[in-house]
Amino acid sequence: MGVRRVIIYSTLFIIYSFSVHAENRLKKFLTKADSILTERYYRTPFDTNYVVRPEGRLTLKLKGNQAGNSIRAKGTVDGLRYQSHLSTSYKTTISIGAAYRGFSAAYSINPAKLRGFYDDYELSFNFYNSRFCIDATYQRSSSLSGNIHYGDETYRMESGDTKLKIFNITAYYIFNHRRYSVAAPFSQSYIQRHSAGSWLAGLSYQGGSIKASDELKENNTEVRDFSLGIGHIGIGGGYGYNLVLRKKWLLHLSLLPTVVVYNRNNITVDDEKVKVGHMRFDMLFNERAAVVYNFSPRYFAGVNALANNSLFGGKHVTIHQSKWAAHAFIGMRLWE
Repeated sequence: MGVRRVIIYSTLFIIYSFSVHAENRLKKFLTKADSILTERYYRTPFDTNYVVRPEGRLTLKLKGNQAGNSIRAKGTVDGLRYQSHLSTSYKTTISIGAAYRGFSAAYSINPAKLRGFYDDYELSFNFYNSRFCIDATYQRSSSLSGNIHYGDETYRMESGDTKLKIFNITAYYIFNHRRYSVAAPFSQSYIQRHSAGSWLAGLSYQGGSIKASDELKENNTEVRDFSLGIGHIGIGGGYGYNLVLRKKWLLHLSLLPTVVVYNRNNITVDDEKVKVGHMRFDMLFNERAAVVYNFSPRYFAGVNALANNSLFGGKHVTIHQSKWAAHAFIGMRLWE
């Protein structure tokens, strides 16, 4: 055997030995990591007579999602009756998600955006703990459109005439956190075995602005430079309930109203800012509803919806803003 052949065989043997050793170390690492995740996954903070973790390492879920935003205003301006109903384009997406031992990721597709029919931007964040939960959304939209009635006249606001930016966040504490799970109807990372409810304490914030777009001011010189600034902080409490029927159906309903304790609403027209007055009780409402059906321990399907509503205004104008999102889903849990 020549020296060259010996060197080649020796090199191949070293590479093979190293790869086997690396593969064994990787298997040990993955086994250890899975063991830690499994222990963490089943170390539930709930009373297991009421709430348990589902079996299975991996959960796959297909979701259809739709979201929207609408603004209604009515009142009297300069002695004339004023009323408007404006709404953004619906955001419709399809998402595929996977969750492994409590850690999840998802990928969404917006068909309308791919075809160039949707240009708004929206981001949402949801955190479900046993004691604390957080819901947050941010929307940037130029598709706000609708009719404005002023006296006997009707004006049409078209998509692109205004720019809307709105941010909503609600954090709430669950008093009966041992027996009541928000994650069961909304992420399916837990299963509610028996009916339970809880009082909720919450803190809400809503902030944003609606401004005339540069395109509108350029195309119509009679349009004045205007913007509406919104900012509220609300404190309040509510109640949520999970109803379990025949061990397969889960129905959820919750309401968390908050009273605005700080208000910085204002209207700016041609660089002149005027603070908007407030009603006796400016309010922020957070509503949730869900229906989940478990075909078996492996397969499930359902729908859920979330909404943030605000009601505010002054002596002459009342404004109702509603941000909502709805989801329909079907999923399966894999044992191995």
